[in-house]
Amino acid sequence: MSDLTGRVAVVTGVGGKLGRVWTRALLQAGADVFGLDRVEPEDGALKQYAEDAQGRGAGRFAFQYGDVTDRSSLQHALDDCLTRLGPPAVLVNNAGIDQPPSAQSGSWLFEDIPEELSSAVLDVNAAGVLRTCQVFGTEMARRRRGSVINVGSLYGTVAPDPRFYDHIELDPPFLKPPAYGMSKAGVAALTRYLATLWGPSGVRVNTLSPGGVLGGQDPQFREKFTARVPLRRMATEDDLVGPLLFLASDMSRYVTGTELVVDGGFVCW
Repeated sequence: MSDLTGRVAVVTGVGGKLGRVWTRALLQAGADVFGLDRVEPEDGALKQYAEDAQGRGAGRFAFQYGDVTDRSSLQHALDDCLTRLGPPAVLVNNAGIDQPPSAQSGSWLFEDIPEELSSAVLDVNAAGVLRTCQVFGTEMARRRRGSVINVGSLYGTVAPDPRFYDHIELDPPFLKPPAYGMSKAGVAALTRYLATLWGPSGVRVNTLSPGGVLGGQDPQFREKFTARVPLRRMATEDDLVGPLLFLASDMSRYVTGTELVVDGGFVCW
C-alpha cells in the first residue's frame, strides 16, 4: 500500500533541506517527482542535486522553476508537469522561509521586527501554500484523486522557548520571527478547510509537522532542545520518511484533515 509507482508527486521548495528528503523518499517509493523551486535550473548546487535525483529515479525526476508567490509561475509549472510527467497525484507543499538561530542571524526587539520580513514569511509559508493548492490541488480535485501534504511545524502549535537561544551572543537576543508560527498555524487551518472542500472529490489533505530536525545546530542548542523532548533526541531526516509516505500513499486512504506531528513527544509537556 506504500507503493507510489505510476503516480506523479509535486514537491515545492525542492532544493531546500527537507525538499531533498521528500524527493528521495518519493522516488524510492516509485513515484515520479516534479520539483519546483525559485532557484534557476542553472544554479550549480541545484543542478547537481537534479542530476543526482534523476540518477536515483532513472529518469523519473523533472525540475521546473516555480515561485509560490507568483500564481502565473505556478500555472506555467502545472502545464509543464502535465506535459513532462503527467497529472499530479501527490502534492507536497514544502516551500518555506525560516530563520535558524545563529550569531550571524539578524535580531530585533519584538516591536522593531521589520514589516517586510513578516510579510515575506507569510507570503511564502501561508499564502504560497494557498496559491499552490489553488493551482495543483484544483487539478487533482478535477481528476478526483490525490493526496496533498502541507508541511507545517512544531511552532504552529507551540511557541518557541527563548531559553533555547539565550546562549547566542546577540543584542538584542535572538527572537524567532513570530510570522513563522503564524504561517504554520495558518497552514494547518487551510488543511482542514481543503479536506472538507475536496473530500467529495477524492482528494485527501493533511499537514505533516516536524519538530526539531538535526542539521548543524550548535551543541548548546541541541542539548537544550533534546532535554525538552521525551525521546531525548532531535529528529533525523530518516525519521520523516515514514510519516510522509504514510500520508502520500494508500496507507492513509481514510485519513484527511489531520495534522501529523513528528516531534518525539515535544508537545506532550
